[in-house]
Amino acid sequence: MPKSPHIRLRFALSATVAMGPGKADLLTHIADTGSIAAAARKMDMSYRRAWLLLADLNSCFTSPVVETAKGGRGGGGGAVLTPLGRDLLKRYRAMVAKTERAVAADFKALSANFP
Repeated sequence: MPKSPHIRLRFALSATVAMGPGKADLLTHIADTGSIAAAARKMDMSYRRAWLLLADLNSCFTSPVVETAKGGRGGGGGAVLTPLGRDLLKRYRAMVAKTERAVAADFKALSANFP
């Protein structure tokens, strides 16, 4: 756990689906690895859990945030962020940065009271 205050931004995309740091990290790992399975392993998460999180995200938009190709024995599978997925991730990271800047003075004042 960090020693100083930090932002963990989470916002509702629908009545049942939220976007937060976990989904942002999952999207980042998919972009880095080209694989849902590899991204899930990096996060110590089951493939099923990662798949369900992506299904939740995809259900909130008119087009998917991640596109997949079937793999199997011969390989060839993979996953990529769509332009919408890249935009969602970029905007989420920007919102976190803006929020951090907005509360920086408050965090600085509070941090004097942490061990």
